[in-house]
Amino acid sequence: MVNENDSIKSTSFDDETAVSSPKSNLRSTGVMASYGVGKFLAEFFTGAFGALVFFYFETELGLKTWLAALALVIYSIWNAVNDPVIGFLTEKPTFLSKKLGRRFPWIIFGALVWVFSFVLIFTVPTSIRSSDGALFAWMVLTICLYDTLYSVWEVNYQSTFVDKFRSHKVRNKAASIAIVIGVIGIAAGALLPTFIVEYSEFLPVYVDNSATFITNGWVFSIVGFALIFTMIPGVKETPKMIERYMKSVESEEKEGFFKQLRKAFTHKNFLAFILLFFFYQAATMSLTGSIHYVGKYFLGNVAKTTPIFAAMLAGALVSIPIWLYFIKRVQDNQKMITIAALLIGASFIPMIFLRGQIGFIIALAFWGMSFGGFWLIMTPAMADSIDEIVVKTGKRNDGIFLGFRAFFGRLSYAVQGLSFWAIHELTGFDSDPNATTQTDLALWGINFHLALIPAVLVIIGAIVFWKLNTLNKEKVANIKVKLKEMDL
Repeated sequence: MVNENDSIKSTSFDDETAVSSPKSNLRSTGVMASYGVGKFLAEFFTGAFGALVFFYFETELGLKTWLAALALVIYSIWNAVNDPVIGFLTEKPTFLSKKLGRRFPWIIFGALVWVFSFVLIFTVPTSIRSSDGALFAWMVLTICLYDTLYSVWEVNYQSTFVDKFRSHKVRNKAASIAIVIGVIGIAAGALLPTFIVEYSEFLPVYVDNSATFITNGWVFSIVGFALIFTMIPGVKETPKMIERYMKSVESEEKEGFFKQLRKAFTHKNFLAFILLFFFYQAATMSLTGSIHYVGKYFLGNVAKTTPIFAAMLAGALVSIPIWLYFIKRVQDNQKMITIAALLIGASFIPMIFLRGQIGFIIALAFWGMSFGGFWLIMTPAMADSIDEIVVKTGKRNDGIFLGFRAFFGRLSYAVQGLSFWAIHELTGFDSDPNATTQTDLALWGINFHLALIPAVLVIIGAIVFWKLNTLNKEKVANIKVKLKEMDL
C-alpha cells in the first residue's frame, strides 16, 4: 500500500523528479498500476457488453433486429442526458469531500453497485421471453440502469487522471502502465465468455444454451467486485488534490449545467478529440459486436474465437514498446494519435474479405498493434485538451468534460445497433435462434459490419481530427507552464 505522501510526490508539477528517483519511481509505479486496474475494469465489462448484448437478444432470445437496434438507440439518447449531467452533479462538493475528495467516494460507490447490474441484463425471466414488447422493455431498462451506474464511477475515474498525473512525462508513464493493464482487460472481457458461453443450436433438436450467458454475467460481476479493491490506491485523492479542489470550490463562480454544456463545444481542440473518440469507439464497437457472429456463422463454434481474441491481445502488447519509442521521439500526442487512427482504419480492410480462422488471427494481430498505439496515446491526448480548457477558464471542471466524452463513447452503441439492423435487413439475415446457416449475402453483411463500416468510420474520424486540432508540442508545453503558475 502506497502512503499519501508518496502519492503527492508523483502528482505535483515536479513529478519528473519523483519519477527519476528509483525509490519514488517504485512507489509511483504502484499507484499508476493501481489506477490502471480501473482501465482493466472498464474495458473488461465494455468488451463483453459490446460483444454479447446485441447478439444475445437478437440470436439467442429472438428479439426482432429492429427492436434490439432501437433499444441501443434509446440507450444512447439516455446517455445524452445521463453522462454530462452526472459529470456536472459530481463536481459539486459532498459531506465527504473534505476528507476523501470529490471523486473517490463516487468511484467506489458507483463501481460496487455497477458490477452487479451487468448480470441483470442477461437474467431475463422466462415468462417474458415470448413477448417482443416485454423483452424489448427488459433490454432497455437494464442497459440504461447499467450505463447510469457505470457513468457514476467511470466519469470520476477518468477525471482523476488529469488531476493526479500532471506532467507530460508522468502522464505518458501512467498511460503506458494503464494501456498494458487495460488491453489485458479488453482481451479478458472478450476471451472469458468464450470459455463459458455456448451458442444455442439445432442438434437435430433445438438446444437452448442461453443460461450460459447468465453464468457468464455472474462470473464477470464477481471478478469486477474483487478488482475494485485493488483500484483504491490509484484513485484515492491525496491531501494536495483535496486542498486544490476545496480552494476552487470556495473561489469559483457557480455556473449552470447548460451554460457549461454550451461552453464545452466552443473549445475546438476538445471537440476535435471528442469527434475522433466517437468515430474510433463506433468502429471498435462494431468490430467487437461482430465477433460472435463470426464465431457462430463463419467458424461454427464459439471456442474458435478464442485464438482470434488472443491474437489481438498479443498484437497490442507487442506493439507497446514500439509505440513508446516513437512517442518519446516525436513528443506530440496529437500527431501520434492521428497516425494510430489511420493505421487502425487500414488494418480493418483485409477483414472485409475474410471467412477463415487463420486469416482472422493474422488480421486481428495487426489490428491489435494499431489499436495498442491509439489506446496508449488516447488518455494523454485528451488530458492535453482538457489542460488547455483549464488554462482558458481558470477552473478544473474535468468531470463535466469527461461526461461529454462518455456520452459520445456510448453514442457509438447507437451506430452499432443501427448499422447491424440496416445491414441485416438489407442482406436477409435470419435472426431466428433455430437458424444454423445464413445466405451468402447475409454472410457478406457480417463482413461489412465487422470491417467495412468500421474502416470508413475511423478514417473519417482521423481526417476530422487532423483538420480541427491545433495543439502541438510547443502549445502543450506552454499550457503546462501556465497551469503550474495558476496552481490548477
